[in-house]
Amino acid sequence: MRQLLADKISGNQVGLWLLLPEHLRLGTWDLLGAWTGAAPGTVEPRLALQLVHEAALCTCSLRQGRSLSQKGFEVANGLPFVASDPEIHALLDAHTVREAECLQIALGKLRRASGHFDGQLLAIDPHRLQSYTQRQTRRHRQDTRTKAFKVLQTFFCLDAQTGQPLGFHLSSAARTVAQATPPLLALAQSILNVTPDQPRPLVLADCEHYDHQVVDQVRLQTPFDLLIPMPQRRGLQARCAALPQSAFTSRWAGYATAKQPWTLSGSTTGPGYHLIQRSGEKPGDYFYKSFFATGDRPELADLSEHYPDRWHIEEFFKSDQALGWQRAGTLNLNIRYGQMTLALVAQALLHQLRLRLGSPFAQWDAEHFADNLFGGLDGAVQVRDDTIVVTYYNAPNVENLRQHYEHLPAKLAAEGVNSRIPWLYNYQLDFRFA
Repeated sequence: MRQLLADKISGNQVGLWLLLPEHLRLGTWDLLGAWTGAAPGTVEPRLALQLVHEAALCTCSLRQGRSLSQKGFEVANGLPFVASDPEIHALLDAHTVREAECLQIALGKLRRASGHFDGQLLAIDPHRLQSYTQRQTRRHRQDTRTKAFKVLQTFFCLDAQTGQPLGFHLSSAARTVAQATPPLLALAQSILNVTPDQPRPLVLADCEHYDHQVVDQVRLQTPFDLLIPMPQRRGLQARCAALPQSAFTSRWAGYATAKQPWTLSGSTTGPGYHLIQRSGEKPGDYFYKSFFATGDRPELADLSEHYPDRWHIEEFFKSDQALGWQRAGTLNLNIRYGQMTLALVAQALLHQLRLRLGSPFAQWDAEHFADNLFGGLDGAVQVRDDTIVVTYYNAPNVENLRQHYEHLPAKLAAEGVNSRIPWLYNYQLDFRFA
């Protein structure tokens, strides 16, 4: 690899090198070293780094040496080659689900310390990926009009204010939402470390979580409050319509709220709260929407301000699912957990890059970044003394990039970040724009 650097590399994937400073800021190398359990000088952490970079290029399911090699991709991983499928399969299969969860927890703690999220308003949601496995598995149906199909089930937890993921839980198609929610929230608790003297974070769920098992488990085993929309059945609408006008508090024209005690059928932890929002000005035009809350919280803020933030989880799936949460390959959970967790590392790096570069890059989704920045810049990589210099030709928004990346070692030193790259023989990194 030293010879490759000495000879100078030219290609159109050197845009990926823009992620290397974000690796140093986040501490990726230490995370990958802890996950692989291998010494820093060994190949395993570099193979894991290849998976992170494949996710950033949105090619995590198309590992083809002929399309990724000899363009600067492999050298960014600290390797003189692109690892083959068997090598990657062996790496992922050697690490357990629990090890992937530990990596998620460590990453989440680093992200919280870096200010990526606060963790006081969370959103949880299933994200089911269609699978074409030959295994016998339970099938899921999206609605009554579609045919049931095999899926790989993922359950994500996001910070609803920033739209950034804390982590995810992965399971076979047979696991229900009631079974998957407690371990997902336990993962969030391990990251946030909420203590009894702190405010209880609010978790925004959807109708699938309206289940007495979920509610009882959240109340008994977690430090969170839960807000769930209730199924809009006719009987519930009639119950809301039967409430007296005095039960509602008018908030503004055409909007009123009410709060009543409510116990879920089968629940053993006592009553919660039935939150009702009423829309419409005249009694004949009223429409009611109901929510169940486990905690006694201000209903106006939760219904009109907080719950709409749950939409950020759908925006996250749309923007970043191409990193590795768009399709299901093998249903070996060790392999899937490892690959998808390393994609979570790529998403954290991409978030840092978006914040640093600002407009227009901040509005790009993962595929746009992969096509137009990471895999779309022509450039050259060569070593000069103790520094690897990456030169870009005709880069977009060049003044913005130059501001953040020229004289990079001095900029990293000013931030208190070690500018030496451990997987590249402790070389420093700098950028030029021609």
